[in-house]
Amino acid sequence: MFCLLYNHQKGPWDEYLILIVSMLLSVGLMTIYRLNESLGLKQLVWIAVGLGMFFAFYHVYIKVDKWDRFAYVYISLCAALYLVTLILGRNINGAVNWIVIGGFSFQPSELCKILFVFFLAAYFKNPDNLFLTKYIQDERLRILLNRALLMLVVYCNIGLLVLQRELGTALLLYSTFLVVLYVFSKDLKMFLINSAFIVPGVILGYFKFYHLRVRVDAWINPWADITDKGYQITQSLFAIASGGFFGTGIGMGRPDMVPAVSTDFIFSAICEEMGIFGGAAVVLLCMLFTYRGIKIVLGLKDRFKKVLGLGIVTMIGLQTFIIIGGVIKLIPLTGITLPFVSYGGSSLVTSFIALGILQVISNPRFDRVGGEADG
Repeated sequence: MFCLLYNHQKGPWDEYLILIVSMLLSVGLMTIYRLNESLGLKQLVWIAVGLGMFFAFYHVYIKVDKWDRFAYVYISLCAALYLVTLILGRNINGAVNWIVIGGFSFQPSELCKILFVFFLAAYFKNPDNLFLTKYIQDERLRILLNRALLMLVVYCNIGLLVLQRELGTALLLYSTFLVVLYVFSKDLKMFLINSAFIVPGVILGYFKFYHLRVRVDAWINPWADITDKGYQITQSLFAIASGGFFGTGIGMGRPDMVPAVSTDFIFSAICEEMGIFGGAAVVLLCMLFTYRGIKIVLGLKDRFKKVLGLGIVTMIGLQTFIIIGGVIKLIPLTGITLPFVSYGGSSLVTSFIALGILQVISNPRFDRVGGEADG
């Protein structure tokens, strides 16, 4: 359905992204429907909504020009969404990041991820000249203040997510910021300083948040408390191991034994019933998506689109690595979703929005030279 709808749009975009996402959606929807028919039907509705948002943002991005001029709007919208979440948000699974209205629930932090990447693109369009440019003539002072304000905005975003106990998204945004900073800023010292902040941040988070300590302890030795703290990860490992190379077959496994299997641990269900080869196929599809995204970025001329594209690709790629790494016990579990595969309306719609933007910038007709200032 996705491919048929998209074929009505004509243009030299990257068609492989659509094929990759269609495969991921198919695997995810099939797995979710097998786990829970009701959730499967809801996921189908969310896919339809996501398709609508894909086309909407695809055309809106084309129609609106000068996206790099709205940096203050991105900051303001992010702040507003964070504050609304802190005031009206509900605590679900240890994080106050859900807003529930009637029977409808959503995560504002998912939209903040897109706004955050747009802000980074606006800043690095012409590095160190976004804030206070008109009022400070001294170049060194202006650069210093711009970098200080950039870090202030980034760490306010991270801090507000930490207040919501949304540590997985905080890690994702911070990692995306570091990648963009490394690629588009020529100041290695600034990159190293920001990278060094990870160590005290992790230590502080470990001692401040009980649920983070539980996840770290479960990662180090889940077998020590297999009936409580280590239950999730051990059940995930049992499910993956029981599938072997070829899987037990669709409907023949017991993925329902894994908590949160349709969201955080859907990769475990795929590996159990489709085997290690099925899980490897999902990983390869995600790697292909990242590869195609990076190839698009390398071909762009406009600096804003370069940063925007890299931010989107990095965000989706890192999100995939973080959740799969947590499920297989490579890293501590963070509780985020597998893009285009896991059940979840907010995450799925946001992923479609990001895909729509990536498709626009992959079209050379909408690319132009600009903003190639040194940074």
